[in-house]
Amino acid sequence: MMADFCPVPNPDVHGDFLQKVVDLLFKNVVFTTRRDKVLLWKTPEELQGEFDFTLPQAGDSQDKLLQIMKNTVKFSVKTGHPYFINQLFSGLDPYGLAGQWLTDALNASVYTYEVAPVFTLMEQHVIKEVCKMVGPQWSDGIFCPGGSFGNGTAMNLARFHKFPQAKLKGCNILPRMVVLASEECHYSTYKFAAFLGMGEDNVWPLKTDDVGQIVPEKVEEAIQAVLLEGAVPLMVVATLGTTVRGAFDPIHAIATICKKYEIWLHVDAAWGGGLLFSQKHRAKLNGIEAANSIVINPHKLLAVPQQCSMLLVTHPDILHRCHSRGAEYLFQKDKYYDASYDLGDRYLQCGRKCDVFKFWIMWRAKGSCGFAKHIDTLMDLAEYFEQQVNARPDFVLVSKRQYVNVCFWYLPRYLRGKLNISDYNAQLQKVAPQIKAVMVKHGSVMLNYQPLKTLPNFFRFVSQNSALTKKDADFILDHIAEIGDALFP
Repeated sequence: MMADFCPVPNPDVHGDFLQKVVDLLFKNVVFTTRRDKVLLWKTPEELQGEFDFTLPQAGDSQDKLLQIMKNTVKFSVKTGHPYFINQLFSGLDPYGLAGQWLTDALNASVYTYEVAPVFTLMEQHVIKEVCKMVGPQWSDGIFCPGGSFGNGTAMNLARFHKFPQAKLKGCNILPRMVVLASEECHYSTYKFAAFLGMGEDNVWPLKTDDVGQIVPEKVEEAIQAVLLEGAVPLMVVATLGTTVRGAFDPIHAIATICKKYEIWLHVDAAWGGGLLFSQKHRAKLNGIEAANSIVINPHKLLAVPQQCSMLLVTHPDILHRCHSRGAEYLFQKDKYYDASYDLGDRYLQCGRKCDVFKFWIMWRAKGSCGFAKHIDTLMDLAEYFEQQVNARPDFVLVSKRQYVNVCFWYLPRYLRGKLNISDYNAQLQKVAPQIKAVMVKHGSVMLNYQPLKTLPNFFRFVSQNSALTKKDADFILDHIAEIGDALFP
């Protein structure tokens, strides 16, 4: 293969190889069924021994490369499997996959119109359409490599809005700034506070109630406490669809307080923002239009393939003013077309994958009504799952469901019927990890668990695969119970 070093496909040399790769993916990944395993579990030590991770001096043959690809698929998690319900993404949409294949083949980088004409215009059309769904004053935004990056970018925008001189002069001229965020917020808030030089200690957690929502009174109390310390309350981060419990913060009340103190309100709707498409459930987002910035991840609720995330803003031109540098090797002022179509200088990234097309092509394939049906089906399934948890004596809810998330404990026999299971937190802490270990080693189900505040480890059922049925929900609960009864007789 030494002579095969040019990065150019040749149908005589590569055609059969690429066709075999597609056949491999079709057979072993794309058309996964319930009869297949979610994964073939190996410990890190076992996988190091069974998979060839070495990098050769001379290139491998195509047959060897195909075998390596087969092994990669063999030992990887099939996230499109119906029983992969481990994270806030699942399923494998065929139209989104086709869109991703197309953009990977084109290998576009979306920073100027001249190198990505279709995708540059497409981004603006999609952003404007989603903005219209939020509210009339919304009109601008960018695509981001994930919700974490979107949240961090919003923090940078809030700081620039308050202290525009920081872009040139840096942090040394700034006062101490504090970010107020739910105690159940996404961890990216802390990471980007550190990255931007504000410090994790200057993210102040806001108390949540028994279902995980910010208590509005605590927001104003925290603002007053920040001011008393002589610091600047820079922004409030509210969440619509928290990662664990799927809680929706009371945005109207929080927005009123932020407006009173002239504080930037950012809404992390990475998980819940897709509800914009559902007339039945859109009300859960009430108040979102009062924010200054919003993150929405179509790769979560809407099941767009990884990754697809949007940051929307209300302040005109703030993205360009905050981020632009005007590099003349990309953004020349004497271009042969209207350079205002070059969007790249509004981004922190330079080279950037085209994340819009897979979302756009899915939207074209399904229509807004199709996304709505998808969402409503997921919500109905979550309601059924919650009902089943409540109906079974070997399960108990952690807190009332607000969204697709259903958080629950499996109760070993010796805990069933106890009046106060919180007296047995030490025992409960050990239950979910042991049950999950059995499921993963069998390759049957991947279902996440976690503790939260003072609550011991509990399972979190959450799915974006609207092909799941009530029968699947029953199977998952039956499977957990079967394993639990064997482990804790």
